[in-house]
Amino acid sequence: MKLSVSARAVAAGAVATAMLLTGGAVADAASAPPRPAAAPDIPLAGVKAHLSQLQSIATANGGNRAHGRPGYKASLDHIKAKLDAAGYTTAVQQFTASGRTGYNLIADWPGGDANQVVMAGSHLDSVSSGPGINDNGSGSAAVLETALAVSRAQYKPAKHLRFAWWGAEEVGLVGSRHYVSRLATGDRSRISAYLNFDMIGSPNPGYFVYDDDPAIEKTFKEYFAALGVPTEIETEGDGRSDHAPFKSAGVPVGGLFTGASRTKTAAQAAKWGGTAGRAFDRCYHSSCDTTANIDDTALDRNSDAVAHAVWELSG
Repeated sequence: MKLSVSARAVAAGAVATAMLLTGGAVADAASAPPRPAAAPDIPLAGVKAHLSQLQSIATANGGNRAHGRPGYKASLDHIKAKLDAAGYTTAVQQFTASGRTGYNLIADWPGGDANQVVMAGSHLDSVSSGPGINDNGSGSAAVLETALAVSRAQYKPAKHLRFAWWGAEEVGLVGSRHYVSRLATGDRSRISAYLNFDMIGSPNPGYFVYDDDPAIEKTFKEYFAALGVPTEIETEGDGRSDHAPFKSAGVPVGGLFTGASRTKTAAQAAKWGGTAGRAFDRCYHSSCDTTANIDDTALDRNSDAVAHAVWELSG
C-alpha cells in the first residue's frame, strides 16, 4: 500500500513485541483460539482501475449510470463478468422502480457456514446528473476488489461470504429493500452482519463509522486506531443508504462513509486535514463526480478497511 501503513503490520508488530517482553507468551498463544487469517492489502491501483471502467461506461452512456439507464446495466454486467471469472456464483435480481427495470447483483463465495452469512454491499447506481464515481463507484469498486482478493487468496472463511451491488438506491433504496423483503425469515436470521459502503473516497474526506452494531463498529474503529486515524460516528447518511432495510429486518449492520454535502468543520480539518468550511464532497450528485473527484488516501484506507472487516467478521 503506497499511501497508508497497513494496520495488519502494526498489529503484527505489537504482538511480536509482547511476546518478547512477556514470559510464557508463546504458551499462552498456543492455547488461545485461532485467529482468522489476516486480510490482504487491497491494491489502490486495482480499485482505481474499476473506477476508470465505471467512468468509461458512464461516458459512453449519456454521462451517467442511473437506475433504468443503459449505463447502469453495463456497470452491472462488467462487475458480474469479473466475479464469474473469479469463481463466484452470481445471481441478478430484477425489480421495477419508477417505471423502469432495475437490477441487483448478488455474488456468493463457495464454502463457509451457510447459517452464518457475512455480507458486504454497496449501491451501484448513480444519479442521472453525473457518473457517480464517488457516489457510489467508490464503495462499489472497493467491495469488488475485496471480493476479487478473496478469490486470489482462495480464502476459506468459517462463515459464508456474500457480496452485493444494489440498484435504484438513489430513488429510495429500492434494490436493497426488494432483496430484504424477499428473504424468508430464516434466511434473514442467517445473516450475521451486513456491511455497507456508500461514498468512501470523498475529495475533502472525513472518516465516519456507522454505530448501529457495537461489534461491527468496534472492528472498524480498531482498524483506524491502528493507523492513527481518528473516526467519528456517521450521522449524515444515517438511515439513508442500503443498510437501512437490513437494520429494519433485525440484521446487525455497519459501514463506512467519508462525507457528502455537509461542511467540514475546523475541528475536523485539524484532525483529518483538508479544507474547513467546504463540503466533504462538493460534487455530490453533480456532473463533476468523476474520477477526478476522489481522494486517494481515503479510498486506499477505506478499501483496506473493507477487507479487514470482511476477514475479521467471517473468520
